[in-house]
This record gives sequence, structure tokens and C-alpha cells, in this order.
Amino acid sequence: MVDGIMKKYPEDMIIHILLRLPLKFILRFKCVSKTLYTLIQSSYFIDIHYNHTLTSTYDNILLKRSCKEDIERYKAVFSFISSDDEDNLNSVYSDLDVPNLLRTTSVTSDKLIDSNHGLIALMEHRTTILFNISTRNYRHLPPSPFQISKGFYQSIKSGGFGYDSVVNDFKVFRISEFYTEDRYGYPEDGETEVEVYELGIDIWRKLDHVDQELPILFWLNSSMSYKGAYHWIASVEGRNIILCFDMTTEIFRNIEMPNTSKFFKGTLYSLQLLNESLSLLCYPCLSSGTDPTTDMMEIWIMKDYNIYESWIRKYTIIGLPTENPLVVWKDYILLFQSNSGHLISYDLKQDEIKELNILGCPKSMRAINYKEFLTPIQRQS
Repeated sequence: MVDGIMKKYPEDMIIHILLRLPLKFILRFKCVSKTLYTLIQSSYFIDIHYNHTLTSTYDNILLKRSCKEDIERYKAVFSFISSDDEDNLNSVYSDLDVPNLLRTTSVTSDKLIDSNHGLIALMEHRTTILFNISTRNYRHLPPSPFQISKGFYQSIKSGGFGYDSVVNDFKVFRISEFYTEDRYGYPEDGETEVEVYELGIDIWRKLDHVDQELPILFWLNSSMSYKGAYHWIASVEGRNIILCFDMTTEIFRNIEMPNTSKFFKGTLYSLQLLNESLSLLCYPCLSSGTDPTTDMMEIWIMKDYNIYESWIRKYTIIGLPTENPLVVWKDYILLFQSNSGHLISYDLKQDEIKELNILGCPKSMRAINYKEFLTPIQRQS
């Protein structure tokens, strides 16, 4: 009956109506008729919905946090957060258990990465799960098939995830150093290798052109995907830089950081997106004994991407004690996790701080801005 009614209306009109609905209602229409199911599943509608959603200014926050279940085991969940007209943050859906939890005995070794194209990745050193959090589909990626040569050891330095717009595919990559040990057990200089996984063809491969010496990377250094490249905080010859990996050319390059303040007992950095621009948070390491009532945080924005002279200092914040900044939402709400484990919001415009009734194990929270897309991903059977 529904299919018969739909034949009376042009497809463009039906699409126009569907685009005005929240994604959860669009997904329900897949069960109404075979015609709607076919339309909503089509790449044509998925692309139209993606472009329509991309231009909207409404974002939610996806928060991953871990809670302790017993002495040696943790449970990870996704929480979906939005706000009312007065910017009070609230959960908009029920929490979702993280399937195929990466590691139940640790809460601080994972990275939550947004591709900016509908899929997200939850990564550990050797394990990656890709999600479309809106459709609740996911894929647990196969492990790398490459073996470690006899007599060598592997140190996984970092990894990332992003979208290659040229081949229309998602890529996961991992940077490792392979080294030997001297007679006393100390590591000797090794070689850097980059492994890339392409989702569309389900294959791992090695890059054969990584002949440059990469800056020093650590797994949990702040990183993000932006403008077709993956970005990390890294260091070279005693100074900090932003290392970039182009998702299409698969070539590394550096971006110089601005001349930020330096804190006597340690300076930390976090990459963020603010005003649609690559941004940098600079703040003191609280565990080094700094005074949170007097120390400051700086927020810098690169107004023109990859142009050093376009760095500007947007905010200077006094007395905001944080070691775990998570994400900037709506361009003026900074979310971070307190040392006690609570989610905290700080309004950059009003200089207001709020402790939210959302709790996780200390240092376990990860957060991204996300929009609801229909980007398909084959669910693991």
C-alpha cells in the first residue's frame, strides 16, 4: 500500500521530505516499504544526505569513557551529548556499549578519531574498530599480516585514520620502528615503516617511499584528521612541530607551530578544530607542580591553513586547571576531563565553568564533534 502511494509522488519530493527528518526517523522508514528501503540504501541518497548534513551547523558530541567493573576489568561506553538553548549539556540517547572492546585492563591507550566523512575509528596499538555511530554499524579490522623479521623488535609509534577523497575510500595507517638490540639489551638505530589499510579493498600494504627520518612521535600525542591529512604533535631536534600525513599522496610534511608560551615545568599541546580552522591549545603540565590558579592556557588558530604567518592567539585563559582537553564544541565550549574523572565544560565567551554529571575513569575520556551520516560500513558478522 505504501509503495502504491509513493508512486504518486516524484522521487525528488520524497527525498526533500526525508532530508528534513532526523537520521533516526529516516532509518525507521527503511522498514516501511521496499521502495523506501531501496532509496535510503542507495548511494545516490546517501551522497545527497551527506552533502545536506555537512552544511548544517548542528553537531553532537560523541564521548567515549570507561568505568571500572571490578578490580582488574573496565567497561567502555559511548555517550551521546547535545545541549538545550541555554547550552546545558545532556545525553540525547542511551549509552552504547563499545563492541569488541579493545582492552579491558587499560583505559588510557586508545584514540578516538573522526574522519570528517561519516566514519570514526577507535584505535589501540594493534587493534582498530571502525564505526558509523549513527547507524550503529561497525567493523573490527583484520590485524596486519606482516611479520617481524628474526632478530628485530617492533615499536609502534603512532597511527591514524582518515578519508582519501580521490579514491573515495577510508584509510587506517600505523607508524612503527623496527630495531635490533646491542649486546647489553639497548635498542640500536632502526628503520621506520608505515602500514596502510584500505577499507574498500580490505587489504594492508606497506609504503615503499618512507625514506625520510620522521620526527619523534608518541602514541598518545594529540592528533586529528583535517583537510585530507592527518596531523600530530611531534618533536624534532628539541622543538615541537605539527607532523602531517596526506591521505591521498601518502607523503609526510611538517607545519611549524606558533611561538607559544613555554611553562617552566612542562608544556603540553592539543590539536583542535575552532572556527573551522586548525587550532592549538597550549597549557602547563599540572603534574609538574604548577599552580592552577595562576597558570594560563593559550588557544591559537591558523586562519589560513599551512600558512605560518596566519597563526593568531585567540584566547588566553587564566586559572583553568586541565590536563586532558577533549574537544571544542560550537567554537566556544571547551570540554575536558577533571583529575577526579568528571566531564567539565568551560565557556570561552562567558568565562564559566561547569561540572557535568558524567563520570569516567581518570584519563579515559575521548570526545569528538560528530554529525549523523548514512556512510555505509559492512558490519562484521
